[in-house]
This record gives sequence, C-alpha cells and structure tokens, in this order.
Amino acid sequence: MNGLYVGITLVAAMLTGSGFVLQQHAAEQVQDTAFLHPGLIARLVRNRRWLAGIAVMVAGYLVQAWTLGHLTLSVTEPLLTTNLIFALLLAVPLSGQTLRRTEVVGAVLLTAGVAALSLTRTVKAPSESFGSSSHWPAAAAIALVAAFLVQLGRRRCGGIRATLTGTAAGLMLGIADAFTRRTVQIIDGRHPLHVLMHWPAYATVVASIIALWLMQNAFNAAPLHASLPAVTAAEPTAGIVLGVVVFGDRVHISPWLVAVQIVGVVIMVTGVILVARAPVFSDLRLRELPHAALERIQHPPPDYPDGPAALDASDGAPAEPPPAAGGMAVGPPPTDASPAGQSTAGAQQATAAGHQDRARTTEGAGAVGPVAGPPAE
Repeated sequence: MNGLYVGITLVAAMLTGSGFVLQQHAAEQVQDTAFLHPGLIARLVRNRRWLAGIAVMVAGYLVQAWTLGHLTLSVTEPLLTTNLIFALLLAVPLSGQTLRRTEVVGAVLLTAGVAALSLTRTVKAPSESFGSSSHWPAAAAIALVAAFLVQLGRRRCGGIRATLTGTAAGLMLGIADAFTRRTVQIIDGRHPLHVLMHWPAYATVVASIIALWLMQNAFNAAPLHASLPAVTAAEPTAGIVLGVVVFGDRVHISPWLVAVQIVGVVIMVTGVILVARAPVFSDLRLRELPHAALERIQHPPPDYPDGPAALDASDGAPAEPPPAAGGMAVGPPPTDASPAGQSTAGAQQATAAGHQDRARTTEGAGAVGPVAGPPAE
C-alpha cells in the first residue's frame, strides 16, 4: 500500500470533515423549511458559511476521487472515517467548549480501528475474490435501502429523522464513491474528455447530488451529533460492499485476519459513536444565537404575577398597563420635559386633586349624618 495515497486520503478526510461542520452550522439555522423541500437549498445558497462548507467538501471529494482510483475501497473507506476527528477539531472553537475524555477515547478508538483494518490489507494471506462488473445492480439495491430510510424519516421528526436521513445520505455517498472509482479507472492514462463517453461519470454526478441533498436535510433536522455518525458509518459500509461485489476486492479468509477485521470494525464504529456524540457538535447552533437570546435561555427572567403577558415580547420590559374604565390610563404621568408635556401633567394632577377633594367631602358628609333626601310627598 502506497503511503502517499494514504496521506492524500487523510487530507481528503480533513477537508470533507471540515466541510460537514460548516454546512451543518449553516443548515440548522434555516427554519420553517419542509422536509426534503427544494427551498432548503435555495435558502442555503445565500449563506456564505454554507457555500464555504460546500467548497471545502468539494475540494475534499476531488482529492478523494484521485485516491479512490488507486486504492481499493476496503482501504480507502476506513481511512475516510477519520473525517470525524477533523470535524471534532473544527467544532471545538465554533462551540466554545473543550474536549471531554469521552471524545478523546473515541478518537483513539476510531484511529485504532482504522489502523487495524488498513494493516490487514498489507498482510499476505489466503484470500478470495468473487466480484464482477456485472454486479452493478447491487448499487441499485443499496439505493433502494436508502429510499426506504428516507420514507421512514419522512414520518419522524428531530433526531430520528436526522439519523435515518443521514444513513441514506451515507449510503448514497458510498455508491458515489464506487462510481467515482470506476470513472477514475476509465480516464486513467487517457484524455479527460474520454470520460464523457461512459455512464459512470454521469452516475457519479447524480449520486453525489442526491447524497448532498439528503445530507442537508439531515443537518437541518437536528444537531450534527444526530446525523454525522450515520453518514460516517453508512458511507464506508456501502463502499466496501460494492468494492467486494463489483470491483473484486479480495477478502481474507484466514481465521485470525477475519477476527482482526471484525474487531477493527467494532472498535471503529464505537469510536465513531463516541466522537460524533460530543456536545461540541450539539452546541454549534446555540453559539449562533444573539447574546440577548442566550441570556434569556441561560438566565430566564423572574415570573410576573400577570403571567407571560406582562412581558413585552420585543425586549423583555414590562408591558404597558391597560387603560382603566372611562379611557383614563392607570400609571405614572408622562415625563415629557416639553411645555406641552408639563401642562398635560399639571392638568392630570389637578384633576386627581379634584377627585380626592370630592372623596373627602363625601366621607365628611357620611360622618355627620345621612344626606337629606327630597321631601316626602
């Protein structure tokens, strides 16, 4: 296995992981968008952070495409799962949190699992190959599974929808990886325009667009920790299956190598889950809220006797008291310093004084005796 290709694959993982974080950081801010509605993309294209995420991810996939044509999918796909570690490193400053021990352990497990799977490919041992290019319908079968998951996600909401849709997006990315590998094999040593005469190039574009669309809907449905583990786990699964079934990647049949590969897969998946469920991914959206909104969430205002209606919805100040019967407002007089304001305040004070005098007169009359009524007839 060429170390240069491995290094380039890790660079591709770094770019795609960073692109995922930037895209989700922007996609989750879009509110009131129906699931799978094209309007989501129309609103995201006006977001600079999302465009930056797309540009970084596309750069990662271009680098990844070159390595897919020179390494087997069973080697490339595990290496690409390290995009989670790079996504974690970018999410830390964006969320303002520090790494916990759980995320560090997850990153170590993920790296160990990838290393174990990669090393097994370098060992010379008995192996079998039963793949054939006539087995491309296997890609259609995986696409049907993705479509089924999307339909399930349509009936759910929140984190479950994000996980199901993210899994479907990961499966489509794995299919796109297989198409990309075939496309690179076609143009290897030929003129680049030669690829336009073969269907894998067009299939790569279609699968990539569908995967991107599903991924944005998964990012919009819930925080990143709900969808990123599904995307990261489903993509290598689909890619490795197609590598074995379609491209004839050799499968070791030695018992101890099979055991090492199974253990490597378990360790890698465990690391993916631990890393992707880090709080730094769930707090990306909270950091985007205005400072005033953060203050209300973290330090809610005291309850008012009149209930929530006593707070003005715009700035949290007590609402204006309702006018009393007769159209007179209850509350302090206006504090306008202008002559008109002073004259208005004086008139209100004089009226209030008159009401008080009449009240005292009435009380005094009640103390002397009853008021004489009209003479009896």
